[in-house]
Amino acid sequence: MHGQESVGSNMGIRVIKTALAALAAIYTAFYLGLEPALAAGLLAILGVEVTRMKGLKSAFVRFVASVLGLFFASILFLLLGFHIWTISLFILIAFPILSRLQLKDGITTSAVIVFHVYAREEVTWGLIGNEVMLLIVGLGFATVVNMLYMPREDEKLLALRHRTEALFGTLFERMAQTLRNPAEVWSGSELLEASNVVQEGLRRAEMGLENRVWGQNTQHLRYWRTYFEMRHLQLDSISQMLLRLALVYEKLPQGELAAELFDLLADEVKSDVYEGGVERQLELLVSRFRAMPLPESREEFEMRAAILEMIHELNRYLAMAKKMKRQKAETKRLMTAL
Repeated sequence: MHGQESVGSNMGIRVIKTALAALAAIYTAFYLGLEPALAAGLLAILGVEVTRMKGLKSAFVRFVASVLGLFFASILFLLLGFHIWTISLFILIAFPILSRLQLKDGITTSAVIVFHVYAREEVTWGLIGNEVMLLIVGLGFATVVNMLYMPREDEKLLALRHRTEALFGTLFERMAQTLRNPAEVWSGSELLEASNVVQEGLRRAEMGLENRVWGQNTQHLRYWRTYFEMRHLQLDSISQMLLRLALVYEKLPQGELAAELFDLLADEVKSDVYEGGVERQLELLVSRFRAMPLPESREEFEMRAAILEMIHELNRYLAMAKKMKRQKAETKRLMTAL
């Protein structure tokens, strides 16, 4: 759901920006007497991106690739003439060179410019100047539109954090219920949803960083990226716990004790600071496990081993949470100011 809303929102903004950039580029090209003026609109369309940094990189790559392509094509046309096979030769020579120079994204723009020269069947300084001006106008307006507006991600990232923590809490509650009643059927759909939400958070955090221009504060966005990276790692830890949980098919005293721990974790996962309650209970639980009588059957041994492995995996989860919660406490003042 979050992903669909995000795609729709970003697509709508990008369409509006593309329309504005193309319109401005075409009118400017007409005003300057550039031919064909519509090509400036096409170049603007190719140059519009979803973030500021991608827009700047795209404009640079496309401009350099087009100028180099124009240089190679001009030499080939002057030496070999304006033939269709000359275009093929240009592609065979120029495209690998542009790819090797990390200018692959500018190949399409370069081809547009070269085809203009081919259509005119002449190589003159005036024509080259016309093509360079088309590049400047088209890619220039794409860059201007990219820099003018980019949506802020802070509120959406905060909502994604709350949703992530709610899903984590639900996962721990369901794990506790399963330990108390192993016969209960549970689809585990919350795990898939949590993964999607975390991935969306990572994507938005990266977009937020790429939309910051030089000199702007990026500390809170770097926090978000670290936060969702931590949640991604914790999801892997939760997945390992669920694999062990699937091996517990009978109710055991050890399972009840572990369920109490997951109940406590379901509440603590939503806290902004590291409270350490689960970690303290975990140490007590391990001690109680060691004081219990040995298993009476192979089946009980295997189930108790699975529960113990869950506890060890939970310890790994808590180590990641402990580090991040402290960072969260340090940045809380910053986050509440946004």
